Amino acid sequence: MDVLSSRLLLRPRDLAASQRFYREILGLAVYREFAGGEVYFLGNGLLEVSGRSADGPATGLELWLQVRDVGAEHTRLAALGVPVLRAPQTEPWGLVEMWIADPDGIRIVLVQVPREHPLRSDPR
Repeated sequence: MDVLSSRLLLRPRDLAASQRFYREILGLAVYREFAGGEVYFLGNGLLEVSGRSADGPATGLELWLQVRDVGAEHTRLAALGVPVLRAPQTEPWGLVEMWIADPDGIRIVLVQVPREHPLRSDPR
């Protein structure tokens, strides 16, 4: 298989609420708009929020988003009323993680890679 492009498809219960969350609350840049949906940049991936599902998205779906400053996002998102499932904390593996939820309850982990973390160093 030669994969040329990919994206995650999200079929929310309330399309307008989910699009508002990803576009305005999280502030994701729009890659493409079309009748019935929007596609957002997710760093090196894409998220399409379109259509509708009476059941909402599949259970077990989670998004992992690396951000520059988890503490600043915590302050900003909490002030906007985004459900914070877990405040920022440093994990045993050295990353700072915070959990939030989208309008359908999808868990989103916001991750900050600290300056001193091995992921930031060139091992060569």
